[in-house]
Formats: sequence, structure tokens, C-alpha cells
Amino acid sequence: MAKHGVRLNGGDMTATSHRAIETNVPRYTSYPTAPHFHSGVDSSTVEGWITSMPEGEEISLYLHIPYCDRLCWFCACHTKQTLRYEPVATYLEALKAEIRLFGQLIGSRGRVSAIHWGGGSPTMLKPLDMKALRAEIDSSFSLSVDLEFSVEIDPNDMGDDRLDALAEIGMTRASLGVQDFDPLVQKTINRMQSFELTAGIVNGLRDRGVCSVNLDLLYGLPHQTLETLGSTLDQALSLRPDRIALFGYAHVPWFKKHQTMIDESALPKGTARLEQAQTAAARIARDGYEVIGIDHFALPEDSLAIAAREGRLRRNFQGYTDDRCETLIGLGPSSVSRYRDGYAQNTVSTSEYSRIVQDNSLAIARGIALTQDDRIRGWVIERLMCDFALDTNRLLEQFGPAAKPVLAEAGLLAQAHDNYGFERCGDSYIVSDRTLARMVAAHFDPYLAKGNARHSVAV
Repeated sequence: MAKHGVRLNGGDMTATSHRAIETNVPRYTSYPTAPHFHSGVDSSTVEGWITSMPEGEEISLYLHIPYCDRLCWFCACHTKQTLRYEPVATYLEALKAEIRLFGQLIGSRGRVSAIHWGGGSPTMLKPLDMKALRAEIDSSFSLSVDLEFSVEIDPNDMGDDRLDALAEIGMTRASLGVQDFDPLVQKTINRMQSFELTAGIVNGLRDRGVCSVNLDLLYGLPHQTLETLGSTLDQALSLRPDRIALFGYAHVPWFKKHQTMIDESALPKGTARLEQAQTAAARIARDGYEVIGIDHFALPEDSLAIAAREGRLRRNFQGYTDDRCETLIGLGPSSVSRYRDGYAQNTVSTSEYSRIVQDNSLAIARGIALTQDDRIRGWVIERLMCDFALDTNRLLEQFGPAAKPVLAEAGLLAQAHDNYGFERCGDSYIVSDRTLARMVAAHFDPYLAKGNARHSVAV
């Protein structure tokens, strides 16, 4: 649903838009973004942040499984391929040690209201290991009675035994990786997965009472066309998922070397990529889905759509969410945690991570403590990415006079010739074209000019 006149499903492209679509900017799943984390944040810093958490703090847990039984060439996640289960089983012992360590540090101060298993491929885990991992969480933390528990699923890993185990340990939401159903596209990204297999897993989840099933799709893939993407959407929509994530493929071979296996000449670029994004968004919306942020869609009765309508939509390292927790603890190598006082990231190396946590220490490698200016700009960027609007009254109510310099920047941007569709509308500023939201957000990010990090294209 459009807000404040925001154009959600395309329209005539301006000259500014044409230049912007191939500009590289962050995805803003955090602010400050991860390239600006530094080693000045360590385990003692995080222990202090935990100690200062208010009593009754609601906590979201993210558990990272850094293994896959095949390596998809499009993937930019921190993961590694293994055809043996022994490394996975060994890693799980370290992960359980970290769970116990955080449980001891938090004690009765906090309560877990959301759990997310990601990767990698969490569904590589054997059913007994799934149950043991959930049992470790249950014994280490206090849990909310209305706990939400989501798991990223690779349908190729699944069978009745894993479906049964996930249902038994209380999974409430499943997120299935699809990407694209076209055989040529699948072959070029090393992700063979039939529609029939995917449909069977969706039906199996619903038969077991899983209340929310989400599909992850990609545009901008090699050999992908409007016709092949349209066919994939028709098949995906026939399953009537509760949510759809439609991400733009991030081609970052300087960051993930296996992406060099993808032929860059086969990638849609520029306006072709934008046309895929806009056409796909319009197709999904026609099927009754509400547009959420820049790349998500949800049925009107879904909690994500309700949160968006009520102005409660959030954005974190898992993307758009209705998770209300201010504290998100990332467990596993490379995982990022968000505390009220700052961000912290674990070491990326699985072996180093395992050694540190099994020595009863936090595996923090870097992070950043938040200043008041960071909090103000982070709030502004999150609202721009979620609402496509900046409510000046809400901002001043939240932060007081300290927000006035940022409001002055907003006024200057709105008056600029190349303002990326950022306009004044009453007591708010709006982003009139959602495809440019990342460009507008980048204007409020002074860190961006201070580093040399490379990012994916804006659309």
C-alpha cells in the first residue's frame, strides 16, 4: 500500500533515477553499517552492554549455521561447503557453548521473544541435533510464551524426518530459498530446485501446522528475463506464501570469490534490472499482497503487513521484520549483535570462534558504540527504509533539539536539484519513489564518505 503518495510499483523514470540505479550504496540493515565496525569493541565492552540492559529486556536470538552441502554461486553469506557431517557436529558443540555463555551473562535480566536460525543451511542439521540445539536454548534462557521461531529452509535438504523435527521444536515461520525456477538460471547459479520439490515442502509445513511460510526470490540473476521471472512468480504465487522477499542479486565477486563462477555478461544491468524489479513488484501486488519496504510483500492479514500499516515496521540484519526487540544477539561465527549501546560482530573464522567460546569467552572481533548522532541518523534511515517518510514531529519527540541538524540536512536535500524524489509534504518528508530509498538514506550517512567499502547497486 502506498503511503504519502509514494510510487511503489514503478512509473516514469527521471534522469536522476537512471543515474541512481547503478550507484553502489549500503542496504542499511544497520546504521552505522558493518564496514565501519572496529576492533575497539571487544568482549569486555559487550559484557558491559549486557550488564546495563534494563530488567525484563526482550531479546531476539539469531543462530548462524555456517555450512551448506552445496555452494550456490549467487550466495554472499558467510558459509562453507561440506559433504561430511563431522564438521557440522563439532561446530554445534561450540554453538551450544556460546548459548550457555550468553545465558549465564544475561540471567534473569532478559527474556527471549524471537529465535531465528539462518546460514548457510540450518536444515543440514540432523533431526536429533535440531532438537538438542533447541533444548540448549530452552535451558539457557527465559522464553516468552508467545515466542516466534523462524528457520531458513533449503528444500533440497528436507524430508519428513526434518519436517517432523522442526514442527516438534516449535517452528512458527519457515523461509524457503527459491531464487528462480527457470532451469537455465538455476544451472548458472548452481541451485537446482524444482517447483514440485518446493511445493511438496510448503505443503508438508502447512500439514504440520506451521503458521507462516515465506518464499525468497531474486531478480537480476544471469540469463533471467522478464518472461522467465514472470513464470517463476506465477509458480511461486500459486503456493500462496504468507510473505515474499524479492531481493536484487548482489554481485560482489570482490567479497565472495565463488561469484566469479557467474558470467557477468549474462547479468541484466541498469534499466533491465530495474524493469525486472518493478514488473515483479506489480505482479505480486496484483495478487493481493501489500508492498513492504523496498523488497518485501505480505498478505494483508500477515503480521508484517499489519506492522507496516501501523508504522511499527523495523529493519535489521534479517531484513524487514515486525520484531519489536531492541536487543538482538547473534550467535555463531560472523554473526552481528545489536544492543542498545552499539553493535558487535563475532570473528568470521569458524575454527577461531570455536576455540574462543569453548574457552568460555565471547568471540567478539569488532563493533561500534553508538553516539547520540548515530541513534538519530539510524532512526531516520530506518524510517526512510520502512515508511519512505520522515515525520519531523516524531523525530523531535524522540530526540529533541539534538535532531535539528539532521532536519536541516533533510531540508537542504529536499531543495536540491538531484534530490532522488525526496520532497517536503506538510510536517513530513517523503521518498516519492521507493526504488531510490537507499540513495536517500545514504544522504544521511556521514560514515559513507569516510570509508572505502564497496557495496551492491542501489536497485
